[in-house]
Amino acid sequence: MEKVGQIIRAKRESLGLLLRQVAAYLDIDQAILSKIERSERKPSKDNIIKLAEILKLDKEDLLVQFISDKIAYEIAEEDFANKVLKVAEQKVKYLKSNLVKN
Repeated sequence: MEKVGQIIRAKRESLGLLLRQVAAYLDIDQAILSKIERSERKPSKDNIIKLAEILKLDKEDLLVQFISDKIAYEIAEEDFANKVLKVAEQKVKYLKSNLVKN
């Protein structure tokens, strides 16, 4: 499974874009973008949205990868990680159904 940073790097390289070009578009230092691509630093949600635009990636797909990376790394070391995900899924369904009613 690819991490969001790997997806970003592969797409940037396939488009022939330089690290400094994409970093300038994001208004960040290219060292920061390099760390994002190596999964040494987490991008912001805003950066993910901008990256989807410049790299011609589906915004929703990239956001799913970004958020799932955050969740996976947060709970990966827990013995009961799968149980946590199931309970969280139920909570999301509950919250979404109640937000629609309000």
